[in-house]
Amino acid sequence: MSNYNLARFDFVSIRLAVLCAQTGSLTAAARDCSLVLPAASRRIRDLEATIGEPLFERHSRGLHPTPAGRAFVKHGLVLLQNVDNLVEDLADLNRGIVKHVRLTASTASINQFLPPLLAQYAHLHPEVQVDLEEQVSELVVSSLRDGRSDMGAYVEGPNDEGLEIRDFRQDQLVLILPAGHRLKGKKPISFADTLDEPWISLNAGAALLMKQQQAAFASGRPFKLRMQVRSFDAVGHMVASGLGIAALPKDAAMPIIKAMDLSWRPLSDDWSHRQLKIAVRSDANAVVRELRDYLCDPKHFAKASLTKFK
Repeated sequence: MSNYNLARFDFVSIRLAVLCAQTGSLTAAARDCSLVLPAASRRIRDLEATIGEPLFERHSRGLHPTPAGRAFVKHGLVLLQNVDNLVEDLADLNRGIVKHVRLTASTASINQFLPPLLAQYAHLHPEVQVDLEEQVSELVVSSLRDGRSDMGAYVEGPNDEGLEIRDFRQDQLVLILPAGHRLKGKKPISFADTLDEPWISLNAGAALLMKQQQAAFASGRPFKLRMQVRSFDAVGHMVASGLGIAALPKDAAMPIIKAMDLSWRPLSDDWSHRQLKIAVRSDANAVVRELRDYLCDPKHFAKASLTKFK
């Protein structure tokens, strides 16, 4: 960058170039940046002169990014997002929020336990902002290792060696069936006895899917995985449409079963009783550890509806 005139890389010009790529129109981009068209055109020309390559091909139908333009837009978006984050952090300081914790959590953790706990914690500690991202359990752990999050909540299974781990909560998987399915019943059924059926499950990296695949392999039978989706609700819709059967955590599944008129049956396998974990890195700060301790404390009720705090 030492050979470039950094004064030309102001955020208005960067945003203008990004909008040109997104809209294909200098006129629309100029309007969104509150610039008159000649000024916008000059800014793009100045950027191109500074870089030494054209950012756009000009056509009668609009602008098309060149390879240099695509690279500029890719990094420009990151810069603009960082500025937005900076502005948001400064606004948080004005609102009295002085600490941020990045929490990555599995679908099972979020659907069953985290919302009321986080609401309670926010009421007790308004100065702490918890930024939550949903991922499958395997990615929760990798995100924590890579430093992209400060804390992870996930279902036991992924390799979490080297992290500081606490037990969080437990859940139980049950079989989800279309109404009137031949496997419908009240007695527990083994997973192996369901393997003639087509299955619906979650995406790769989910602890649920990994357990199902391991159990099918141990039984010496194929796991007929027909569809993979991201959410418990999507699993329910697939089952309700008769596309297969599924397993979901009981507490999360019951509202879905009721709403979609499905059937359920207990699973007899030991692995259907699952331990959820919370992990932090060894260098976690005091704020992260305080939140971890609060979430893992069993006396804090985690299955209530969100409480309206006064």
